Amino acid sequence: MAIALARRYRPRRFADLLVQDHVAAALRGAIASGRLGHGYLLTGPRGVGKTTAARILAMALNCERRETVTPAGEPCGECDNCLRIWNGSANLDVIEIDAASNRGVDDARELRERAMYAASQEGHHKVYIVDEAHMLTREAWNALLKILEEPPPGVVFVFATTEPAKIFNTAAPVLSRLQRFDFRRIGPAAIRTRLAQVLAAEKLAADDDALTLIARHADGGMRDALSVLDQCLSFGEGAVTAERVREVLGLVGDEQYAEVLRVVTGRDPAGVFPLVARLLDAGADLAEFLNGTGEMLRSLMMLQVGVDPEEITESLRASLEEYRDQLTEGDVLRMLRLLAESETSVRRSGNARLAVETLLLRWTMMDRTVDLASVLSGAPASVPASPRPRRVAAPAASSVPASPPPRREATTGLDLDALIAAWETVVARGREQGSFLGAALAACEPSSIEGAVVRLQLTEENPMYREALDRQSGAVDAIISAVAGTAVRVEVSPAATAARPERLTEEGVRAERLSKVRKKDPALDVAATVLDLEVME
Repeated sequence: MAIALARRYRPRRFADLLVQDHVAAALRGAIASGRLGHGYLLTGPRGVGKTTAARILAMALNCERRETVTPAGEPCGECDNCLRIWNGSANLDVIEIDAASNRGVDDARELRERAMYAASQEGHHKVYIVDEAHMLTREAWNALLKILEEPPPGVVFVFATTEPAKIFNTAAPVLSRLQRFDFRRIGPAAIRTRLAQVLAAEKLAADDDALTLIARHADGGMRDALSVLDQCLSFGEGAVTAERVREVLGLVGDEQYAEVLRVVTGRDPAGVFPLVARLLDAGADLAEFLNGTGEMLRSLMMLQVGVDPEEITESLRASLEEYRDQLTEGDVLRMLRLLAESETSVRRSGNARLAVETLLLRWTMMDRTVDLASVLSGAPASVPASPRPRRVAAPAASSVPASPPPRREATTGLDLDALIAAWETVVARGREQGSFLGAALAACEPSSIEGAVVRLQLTEENPMYREALDRQSGAVDAIISAVAGTAVRVEVSPAATAARPERLTEEGVRAERLSKVRKKDPALDVAATVLDLEVME
C-alpha cells in the first residue's frame, strides 16, 4: 500500500520545516548548547508542523549519530532510532499520546508514573509528545503540574495544540512551566514551491493554476495541501489540471466569478438568477462561492490601487484586467462591505439561494460612486464607462443654489450646505446597506463640520435610530466619505429637546375646553368675557 504524500514527505530535520525558522533555530540551539527545556508548548493552526517538530526534537535527542551531525543540534534522520521516531513506530523512549482519547486524570497519573523511569539507554532522553493538549481536563493538568515543575532528569514533555486559549482557561499555572512556540501559517507561495518539489521527486506534472488552487485551498496548512494533491493524483491519469482540482474540491470556476463582474458592471439584474441557478445545478456551496467572490473582489481592489495580487489563476487575472476600469475603488469597497454583512446570513439562512441572489441584485442596482465636488461645481461626474447607462444618485448641479447664504466652509474643503444638498444621496446609500439604516439617516441632518468631523443631529429622538447609527458607525463613516470624496468621521447628536409641557390641572383642562368653545362661537366668546363664564361638566 502506497504511503500518503503527507507522511512520505514529512520533514526529518529542523532545517526542513517550512516558514518555522524561529522555532527551528531555538530548538536546534537548545540541543546544541545543552540548554534544553523540560517542557514545551507548540501552538498554531493544523498542518503547519507542530507534531513534526516534536518528533524532530525527539530524534535529535536520541539520534545515534548526533555527535557527528552538522549543524549541531540536528538529527541525522537516517539512523534506526531516527527512522522509528519519524515513522511513529513503537519506541521505549518516545511516547506519543492523543489527548483527545486520553484526557482524564487517570491517564495523566499513568503518564506521570511512567515518566519516573529512566530512558532505555545512557545518554538518551524520554520524550512525551501530547497532541491535542487542549483536550486534557483540569484534573489531568493538576495531576501533571508537579512533575512539570520538577521533572526527572532526562525527561522532556512536548504539548501540541491548536487552541492554547483553552489551556489558559483550564490550567493557566501550567503555561508558566512551559516554553511556548507559536507556529505560523504557511503562505501560498511556499506551499506552491513545496508541492512543485514533491511532484518533481515523484516525476509527476501539474499545471501552475492547479498548484495555485491547491495552495489557496490549503489555508496555510502544508499537510492539507499534500493531502489534496494526493487526492487529485489518484483522481485520474496525466498532469494535474486546474479543472481536476476544482472537480475534486467542488470549487467554483473562474468563469462564474467573471460572470459576477459582468452582471454588476453591466447593471444586469436579470442575469443574477441564471447565474445562481447554474451554481446550484453544479452542486456548488453558496457560502464557499461568496468566500471566493470576496477573494476575487480583493484581488480586483489590489489591481486598482497598483498592487499585484498574489496567487490567482491566469484566467481570473485576465477577467480582472477586463473589468478593472469599469468599477471604481469606492464601488468595490462598497461591494465588499455588503458582502461582509451578508456572509453570516448566507451561512445561517434556511434559504441561502435567496440571500445570495439578494446580495447580487443589490450590487447590480447600486449607484456608482461619483465625486461630490464635481457635481457641485457643475462639471460632469466621472463615472466609469459601462455597456449600459448608469444612474447617478448625487444631486444635479441645478438643484444646488448658486450662492446659498451663509456658506460655512470646513477645513477639509467640504461645504456644509453642499453636504445638506446631497443628503438624499447619503440616505439612498444607507438604504442599500439596510432599510433601517436608511431610515435612521433620513431622520438626521448635517449640523456642522469641524475638520474631518461631520456632526449629524437627529430630527426626532428615536432610541432605535440612535442605536442603529452607533452600531453601524463604520458604515455611516464610509457612506458619507464616499459621497463627500474625502475621509470623514461622523458624530451623532441627540434631537433638540422641546420644553417639557407643564402638568395640566382640572382647572386648566376646563380653561382649555372653554377656549376651544369660544373660538367656535363669537357670541359666546363675548358672553364668556362679560359674564366670566367657565365650562362645567
